[in-house]
Amino acid sequence: MIKVGIIGSTGYTGAELVRLLSRHPQARIVGLTSRTYRGEPYWRVYPHLKGYTDLSCEELDLPQLVARADVIFTALPHGHSMGVAPEVVSRGKKLIDLGADFRFSARETYETWYQVPHTAADLLARTVYGLPEINRDAIRGADLVANPGCYPTASILGLAPLLVKGLIDTREIVIDAKSGVSGAGRGFSLKTHFSETNENFQAYGVAVHRHTPEIEEQLSRLAGAAITVSFTPHLVPMVRGILATIYTRPAVLPGADELYELYADFYRDEPFVRVLPPGVWPQTKAVAGTNHCDISLVPDPRTGRIVILSAIDNLVKGASGQAVQNMNLIFGLDEATGLLGPGLYP
Repeated sequence: MIKVGIIGSTGYTGAELVRLLSRHPQARIVGLTSRTYRGEPYWRVYPHLKGYTDLSCEELDLPQLVARADVIFTALPHGHSMGVAPEVVSRGKKLIDLGADFRFSARETYETWYQVPHTAADLLARTVYGLPEINRDAIRGADLVANPGCYPTASILGLAPLLVKGLIDTREIVIDAKSGVSGAGRGFSLKTHFSETNENFQAYGVAVHRHTPEIEEQLSRLAGAAITVSFTPHLVPMVRGILATIYTRPAVLPGADELYELYADFYRDEPFVRVLPPGVWPQTKAVAGTNHCDISLVPDPRTGRIVILSAIDNLVKGASGQAVQNMNLIFGLDEATGLLGPGLYP
């Protein structure tokens, strides 16, 4: 049985970890930390989990938590996990970070985009980027995994087959993505206030969003050449989900059936990527509550472009479900353990 500690357990990604791990047949949660709700029974914070965990939120005592856990999940804002990681890995335990602190290979990239000094940069070289569909073998032997961001997950999975095959002009990639408000976290802000988001559709972080360099670094690795993308995120008035619409240009425009076969073959053995047939488009409701990524694409002869659509649940495949998938790989389990099953509809 894998003993799990979750630091920052009362944010939305922390709650999703508890939901998934409480029914995981090979995992047992041994500690849930929260500064805001310390001493509170966890189900009082998230009533839907009553009967699924009897733990209470506790103040973080890092050495004590690491001593009793096999793996630590950090579901914290950027800048906080780097203070946890040295203690975890020095004690021979595993760390899966759902934040941004270890997603970049270069310290300078992180510090430029996040405006925070990196105090554990010596660990970057041993960190594995936790997107199983492209890094599965490396994840299996890792003790420090950087869980990808939600927008990067949808974007990278949408583009990977074309980049690996070298079929597109890497100078022409435009990613237009939309997310539900849970991606902004549970903290109160004017931006996510009901009156501000309901019946509203808005772009944010235009040309400066922090997921941009993460997307570029991973796409560049797949292509074997430096890639710059145009990435624009949008906030839509729904709770869960990301839909990324990606535009790119191939040297020679393939047909719809050829594109479908390319993607179906590339993801043939992937338990959580569903390639939809031509003319069937991904939608966020079809992946809500699941670890699936639904992908479809179409050639556009009029513009000479390929249009790719990729949909995920930002809290599951975009965060906590992917983190559990990474845990399964690290500990030698079938990566789908505790993650299979249909989502919620309507």
